[in-house]
Parts: sequence; C-alpha cells; structure tokens
Amino acid sequence: MNIEIITKFFMWCTIINVGLLVFLFLIVIFASDFIYRMHSRWFPMPREKFNVVLYSFIGAYKILVYVFNLVPWIALAIIG
Repeated sequence: MNIEIITKFFMWCTIINVGLLVFLFLIVIFASDFIYRMHSRWFPMPREKFNVVLYSFIGAYKILVYVFNLVPWIALAIIG
C-alpha cells in the first residue's frame, strides 16, 4: 500500500460521507414533518427535543467526517 492509494481512499471516503451529509440535509429540509411523525410513534418526544437530537446528530456526524476523512485526505495530499 502506497501513499497514492491511501490518498484516493480518503478522497472517496470524504466524497461519499459529504454526499450522505447533503442527502441527510435535503431529507431534513423537505421531509422533516414525515421524519418526526414516523419517529414519534416509536419514541414519543416533543418536536423541540426531536429537533435538538436531529441537529446534534448531524453536527456530530459532520465533525467526524471532517476529523476522520477530510483532514487526513488534505494532509496526505499535501505530503504526497
């Protein structure tokens, strides 16, 4: 395994994870009421708490993508 393969691996991980973030953002924008109704059947909670949980998950996922995909890809691209 060489540095070019690892760089491409992190590049594709970043692309896929950012694509998932965009998809999740679009779902939240266009179908948030449907998502809330579906999940409130299983886990009864007020809408405000649901929004906090949902946006906390999105924020944590974004930070994880940056730390574990984007930053290593940039570092490898710089040294490669």
